[in-house]
Amino acid sequence: MKKIIYTLNINNYAPELRALTRPHLEFYAKRIGAEIIDITERKYPHMPVVYEKLQIYDLAQKYRADWNIYIDSDCLIHPETIDFTNFLDKSTVFQVGSDMAAIRWRYDKYFLRDGRNIGTCNWFTIFSDWCIDLYKPLEDMELDEVMQYMYPTVIERTTVVDTAHLIDDFVLSRNVARYGLKYQNLKELLEKIGLPNANFFWHEYLITTQEKVAKAKEVIKLWKIN
Repeated sequence: MKKIIYTLNINNYAPELRALTRPHLEFYAKRIGAEIIDITERKYPHMPVVYEKLQIYDLAQKYRADWNIYIDSDCLIHPETIDFTNFLDKSTVFQVGSDMAAIRWRYDKYFLRDGRNIGTCNWFTIFSDWCIDLYKPLEDMELDEVMQYMYPTVIERTTVVDTAHLIDDFVLSRNVARYGLKYQNLKELLEKIGLPNANFFWHEYLITTQEKVAKAKEVIKLWKIN
């Protein structure tokens, strides 16, 4: 099985933070037998930088991996983290977390028709070569229109998160609904395989880079890893 991990690193993103997280990403890639591909160039300069994650739609078709994995550069991965593809069906897309979509998005016909109310959280995502449409870029909406569909939570509005930062989550949520993609999150999978209390990740998105660096160092000490 060919596996590729994609990560986003535009304009040398937070090097002091990546110095902490990257070794553990590389260890995880080695553990599961995956190649790492960094997205470093902008393809959609008219869009928020997080929209560059959607380059994966073309990259997945180019590299033809059986399993495609996206992991945020600021995510810290515990060295005991399992290969989730061992437990996934290729017809199902997987993410660490998901939200109630109606809290985050104004619905269009795809959300209404789908009815599952899945709001994706695109910082750790796995999908197979059967489900590449998960990352399909917008074809029928411009940025000004998309911004009218996204609503940060009250907590997010008081932190570093702005509305534009949610765009990749919105697009993936819409694609899950639009294409009727089967979906599973980490909590559901861990309960199924008998690891309901496993703690494999550290990821914070509501704090500054400086705060992330300090907390990541604390987590590394807590996990007793080098």
